[in-house]
Amino acid sequence: REVTASSRHYVDRLFDPDPQKVLQGVIDMKNAVIGNNKQKANLIVLGAVPRLLYLLQQETSSTELKTECAVVLGSLAMGTENNVKSLLDCHIIPALLQGLLSPDLKFIEACLRCLRTIFTSPVTPEELLYTDATVIPHLMALLSRSRYTQEYICQIFSHCCKGPDHQTILFNHGAVQNIAHLLTSVSYKVRMQALKCFSVLAFENPQVSMTLVNVLVDGELLPQIFVKMLQRDKPIEMQLTSAKCLTYMCRAGAIRTDDNCIVLKTLPCLVRMCSKERLLEERVEGAETLAYLIEPDVELQRIASITDHLIAMLADYFKYPSSVSAITDIKRLDHDLKHAHELRQAAFKLYASLGANDEDIRKKIIETENMMDRIVTGLSESSVKVRLAAVRCLHSLSRSVQQLRTSFQDHAVWKPLMKVLQNAPDEILVVASSMLCNLLLEFSPSKEPILESGAVELLCGLTQSENPALRVNGIWALMNMAFQAEQKIKADILRSLSTEQLFRLLSDSDLNVLMKTLGLLRNLLSTRPHIDKIMSTHGKQIMQAVTLILEGEHNIEVKEQTLCILANIADGTTAKELIMTNDDILQKIKYYMGHSHVKLQLAAMFCISNLIWNEEEGSQERQDKLRDMGIVDILHKLSQSPDSNLCDKAKMALQQYLA
Repeated sequence: REVTASSRHYVDRLFDPDPQKVLQGVIDMKNAVIGNNKQKANLIVLGAVPRLLYLLQQETSSTELKTECAVVLGSLAMGTENNVKSLLDCHIIPALLQGLLSPDLKFIEACLRCLRTIFTSPVTPEELLYTDATVIPHLMALLSRSRYTQEYICQIFSHCCKGPDHQTILFNHGAVQNIAHLLTSVSYKVRMQALKCFSVLAFENPQVSMTLVNVLVDGELLPQIFVKMLQRDKPIEMQLTSAKCLTYMCRAGAIRTDDNCIVLKTLPCLVRMCSKERLLEERVEGAETLAYLIEPDVELQRIASITDHLIAMLADYFKYPSSVSAITDIKRLDHDLKHAHELRQAAFKLYASLGANDEDIRKKIIETENMMDRIVTGLSESSVKVRLAAVRCLHSLSRSVQQLRTSFQDHAVWKPLMKVLQNAPDEILVVASSMLCNLLLEFSPSKEPILESGAVELLCGLTQSENPALRVNGIWALMNMAFQAEQKIKADILRSLSTEQLFRLLSDSDLNVLMKTLGLLRNLLSTRPHIDKIMSTHGKQIMQAVTLILEGEHNIEVKEQTLCILANIADGTTAKELIMTNDDILQKIKYYMGHSHVKLQLAAMFCISNLIWNEEEGSQERQDKLRDMGIVDILHKLSQSPDSNLCDKAKMALQQYLA
């Protein structure tokens, strides 16, 4: 209460009838709040903000008074996030944007400085910059006024440019041309903020990136300027941000991955950022940017893996900060202990990218001290981001047949993975279920224990997800599980999935779901006793589904898979009859034998061959029925086909008739 009482006189003075006293009151208030969060909070509670905004917008206020008001508001915004919320509630942004129309430069700079502070706060919605369409062009025009307008406006842009829509607005209003020449400004802060602008404009944006490649500043191309800015003698922040610009331009397709500026400049610069000497946040940003740069390119992955012992260097990310870290600054130690999980997340991300394609690199990663244990530990960390990165890392390593058979088995990776799958956010579930697909491949020794730990139920649950990626992975894992599986497992899958769900998946709007479901059916219907068993219990529904798909508007691959399922059914002993007694299906097979696409003709041929095979009971009746349908005539025609595969299959089928 006492504090509030002493603050009250500051607010009271803002209402004095004498403009000179009001000005002095604002100046005194400015001096009182600098660095004093308690005082800031009190003044906000006492209603200083609406009065300051009123004075700032009042036409009768002197420019000096308006400027001092903007400075005090900027100082209040520098406090806590709650302060910023209070300012936003008083509609400070429209008032400050209005202030930018003033002819007075000092006032404009004070408004921009305050806007910069508010827009860089995490509680401010970026959209507020774009609500009024006249704001962006006006800010572009103000860029030429002073180095302060340049610094603050670039900082506002780089914080408020989130996603393609914002990039497009800024791009269309000439951001590239207006900001490019600032990269050669005498002010370091201006150069730095301009650089940050380009990194957010280029991120995942081919249009901006392609433009940047050809921009000239003082006769020099932008990429060359970025390369100069990532030399070792430049400040770390500048090196990192230019490396990001070049990385984003490369990923957007504007710079080739084998370009010298990537291979000899950007990549080594980012590896340098991962070293022990760098600060925690630099190591995090360096590793994450490098992971993004090399993610799609195996050659860059190979180069990175042998640069400066990177794989071993990343192992240090898990040991920091430790009790022996040489940190004399207690504040730094406290900060780093709170953020150590970010290092682990970054290391996992980079290991995932490094090991995405190359078997030798994966082996090196796994042989790095305690690596598998570290990843397994990462799967149960409290931070969602670390868990996600650890799962991604494991998923990347699980692409290796060799590792699935050895390290993954030695460390029983499937156990923590099954735990992760019990209740995780969708983004983790998508990667974890992808990895489960790999662990369920027939050569993986983890397949058995995973089955025993209730995976069938879990995966059938995933197929009912709203998220198409989870439906795909659920059904894909079941497809892998059913491959060459014993009858019991197949029966389990069918029971847990239910025929209703199977048909729902067969009419799924997502093509990948449909293809994987057909793959599952094909794997379930393999080996004769299994085919006959499944068709005896689910034959009617399966034949209905096959008919629906062959009649529907589907692509060649879908129809081919469906005909292959029919060919498997035709291979059964008793299951054959379900085709032979279904004239509709027989007519469809006949139709596809004469189709214009060879793949479909071949698949239909497989069905016919399995139906007329001589050594099997009832083959004579089947051959006669198919001859009456005109199948033999089609076989004669196909035996003249220019496609050698089709021609051979037709001749082989005709032999069954002659035998």
